[in-house]
Amino acid sequence: MDSTQRKITKIAREALRFTSKVLKDTGLGLSEYEFIHCIRHNPGISQEGLREKFGLDKSAVARRAANLEKKGFIERKPDPNDGRGKQLFATEQANTVKNSKVLVESFFYEWLLQDVTGEEREIFLTVLDRIYWKSKNERRADFKNLIELEANCHGKFEA
Repeated sequence: MDSTQRKITKIAREALRFTSKVLKDTGLGLSEYEFIHCIRHNPGISQEGLREKFGLDKSAVARRAANLEKKGFIERKPDPNDGRGKQLFATEQANTVKNSKVLVESFFYEWLLQDVTGEEREIFLTVLDRIYWKSKNERRADFKNLIELEANCHGKFEA
């Protein structure tokens, strides 16, 4: 059983809700922030690349990209290797909203920790850092260890 009771997920969800509420004037939804984040970290990514990362259909990705371009958060440029394709790039406006989002999220997490003693905070942050890097390294390995582990559970996660 999950000893965390998915509390990490639940806290992250509350942080997203707070961030969305504070930054509502940007005109961006949570999924649009994720698109911008992906484009910022993968300059020149294609719409097909976004489709693969997010598991969406082509038309949904095209609509979202067109909407973000219209709002001034991304630019679509012709792909020099594919006459029909477009490469996506974040604009300065996207970088500005990213910085605002980071500040709001940081404020939320510091607020959560304000009642935690110095010793508790130190232990918590040490463990959190270790868990974060385990997660990040597994993602960088394309979740190969987890997929193998899940396969050994004989489809335990299937609906």
